[in-house]
Amino acid sequence: MPSASSSSLNYDPASLPDLLPLYYRRLFPFSQYYRWLNYGGVQKNYFQNREFSFTLKEDIYVRYQSFTTQNELEKEIQKMNPYKVDIGAVYSHRPSQHNTVKSGTFQALEKELVFDIDMTDYDDVRSCCSAADICSKCWTLMIIAIRILDRALREDFGFQHLLWVYSGRRGVHCWVCDEVARTLSVSARSAVAEYLSLVKGGEETVKKVVLTEPIHPFIRESLTVVERYFSTYALQEQDILGRKESVEQVLALVPEDVRKELQQDFKNERNPENRWQLIIEQASRKQVAAKKGQHFEKEIMLQYCYPRLDVNVSKGVNHLLKSPFSVHPKTGRISVPMDLTELDMFDPFNVPTISLICSELDHAKVGEEEQDENEEETAEKRKIRDYKRTSLAKYVKYFDTFLDGVSQSWKGELLRKSDLQKEF
Repeated sequence: MPSASSSSLNYDPASLPDLLPLYYRRLFPFSQYYRWLNYGGVQKNYFQNREFSFTLKEDIYVRYQSFTTQNELEKEIQKMNPYKVDIGAVYSHRPSQHNTVKSGTFQALEKELVFDIDMTDYDDVRSCCSAADICSKCWTLMIIAIRILDRALREDFGFQHLLWVYSGRRGVHCWVCDEVARTLSVSARSAVAEYLSLVKGGEETVKKVVLTEPIHPFIRESLTVVERYFSTYALQEQDILGRKESVEQVLALVPEDVRKELQQDFKNERNPENRWQLIIEQASRKQVAAKKGQHFEKEIMLQYCYPRLDVNVSKGVNHLLKSPFSVHPKTGRISVPMDLTELDMFDPFNVPTISLICSELDHAKVGEEEQDENEEETAEKRKIRDYKRTSLAKYVKYFDTFLDGVSQSWKGELLRKSDLQKEF
């Protein structure tokens, strides 16, 4: 179990009301944020009709906030200093005026296709932590989830602009920002989410993954990812074939006749890796002997490691999801975009806290003070220089890179529209 870095240890939730004004005034990347949610202004009123919601001190929840410009959003956030910001759908009318719109006409039209993976949904298959707690051992589950879902969304569905974001505590979110994803209907979103869902059933369901012949190529691709991590994660770190209780849990997932044989074999074999080999051998024998395929070893791997999606988050167009660069009030960590080229090195405990980045602002680098006096600069330039002096810099830089990719698609769309207008 890792200890949180000093930045996390230094965070005191009671200090949040004092830190948020500084964060929103000098560090929050409003320019990139607006650039993202405006999508190049390709569609009129796209940003203006977007819903934001704020969670204020003492859990006061304010929905249906909307803003005309970046400046308006900035001023309101700096005035309200929300503990949490959520992003909702783009509506048919301005959300702030939803009470004045004729009943039934105010409707959610578009939103990024989103996915929410929360570590609490894995509590039945992790022994190191439970509930909101995480450690480096179970964080592997998030890495597996991102690898499986990112590959499927890109290769099976053809999406290109995926923003993966650490939630600030115990999970990850994915924002699929392609235009085709943003315009999906509720039923299409449901279809994508169901395609990606394999682990089914609640606490009372023992066997949550059931494979049938032929195994779908998507499942085979997912197994390739799981196999990379299974030995280290499940057999060594979670010790699923070492502790008596967890051994029984695993054996409950195999056919009864095989279970009895394995129980006998396990009496003479204590090594978890060797015990897993015995399960694989039994599965191979069964597959040869049975007319229909037996894949219980694959089902075990998937039940312990496959991503567990909150399907309802993905289905609804009007569902709100925590915004990138929000602060988690309990941990103080910033909800930062994740660079998948460095995914295996990503450590949630090293994600900067609001207390760390605010303190970094106070320690101006040598020579910067002189620069301040000699340079008249806009508030925007000042803010850019401010975040670049903190641990937030690399995450904003990655966000910029992501937005450069997205902007290529909307520039193409603007060119297409201008060409059409020339024709008429």
